[in-house]
Amino acid sequence: MSELTAYIRHLFERDNLLGRVRVWGELSNFRRHHSGHCYFTLKDAGAALRCVMFRSKAIGLKFVPRDGLRVRLTGNVSVYERDGNYQLYVESMLPDGLGDLSAAFAKLREKLLAEGLFDESRKQPIPFLPKAIGVVTSPTGAALRDIVTVARRRHGGIPIILVPAQVQGEEAPEQIVRGIELLDRSGRVDVIVIGRGGGSIEELWAFNDERVVRAVAAAVAPIVSAVGHQTDFTLSDFAADLRAATPSQAAELVVPDRLELLRRLSSTKRRINQALRHLLIEWRLRLERCLQSALFRRPQELLRDRSQLLDQLSERLTNALKTALDERQQRLRITNEKLNLLNPWGVLQRGYSVVRRPDGAVICSAEAVETGESLDIWLHRGKLAVTVTSAERVRKS
Repeated sequence: MSELTAYIRHLFERDNLLGRVRVWGELSNFRRHHSGHCYFTLKDAGAALRCVMFRSKAIGLKFVPRDGLRVRLTGNVSVYERDGNYQLYVESMLPDGLGDLSAAFAKLREKLLAEGLFDESRKQPIPFLPKAIGVVTSPTGAALRDIVTVARRRHGGIPIILVPAQVQGEEAPEQIVRGIELLDRSGRVDVIVIGRGGGSIEELWAFNDERVVRAVAAAVAPIVSAVGHQTDFTLSDFAADLRAATPSQAAELVVPDRLELLRRLSSTKRRINQALRHLLIEWRLRLERCLQSALFRRPQELLRDRSQLLDQLSERLTNALKTALDERQQRLRITNEKLNLLNPWGVLQRGYSVVRRPDGAVICSAEAVETGESLDIWLHRGKLAVTVTSAERVRKS
């Protein structure tokens, strides 16, 4: 039986069509062994195919396979002799049409957008002249080489601190997050660049990982995202303080041009010197005008004139105050005389009197009293108590 199974396997391996096949279907009974190998069944409406994807291939997956997901597989068909079953040895696995990856990208983007992680108000300015630049990328990739080359050409005096990290694969998100947090906590860098070269959506997927995006948004130091080429966007681009189309452009954005700095410094120095010369000329002219003025040449004359003017003003003030005081006193006397004329006690002083009943009512007419009625006569000094013996009305002439 073993010989027969080996013969059948040999037939499979000699068939060129089976040596490189591409199939589409739905994942079923997917399981990842602790060894890292993946075992599952690919099925469609009419058939099922056993599949195995060894760890060396599975480590490159850019998504998490699950039952019910449509995928397209590439690999070769052979026989597993121990069980006598033929199966597909998978070399690559992609979501069918990348539909699920695109859907996952859009769903996570909407979620983080609603949380405000992409708000422009959160973004920080990139420092003009950083004391050091942190970089999180692969130590063997072209991205690091491009960043270092451009940075050294523009300003070789700014140190670059690298935290190496995988930029694709299952372990990439965790390593990128660790690199960002390590540089951010160190306090040694003023800006952090994360990135890699361009690639497919699967190759860039680590920078769409929610953990990486949140780490970018939470960093205290400004972060420049340099993931992919001009047309490639990741969620890290939206969360970063600045997005660069390429790693080379990122280096140009964070590293100032030393020659341009020297030119600007020289220009600024020249403008300052010109401004100081103009100020010195202006101050010298003002000093000469002051020295030629009467105040400096004949200060005693100015003091004499001011002293005479002060005496004149003092005299005018004294006269004005005296006149105003006299007017106020005259008005006071006239007002006092008017008040005395209206004062009833002043009338009594001239010999007049007021007749009242004991209850205080004033008697104005003889017809208002009865014979024998008791009355009080108020004088300027004192009052008289009298009894009416007769009342006679006097006609006015």
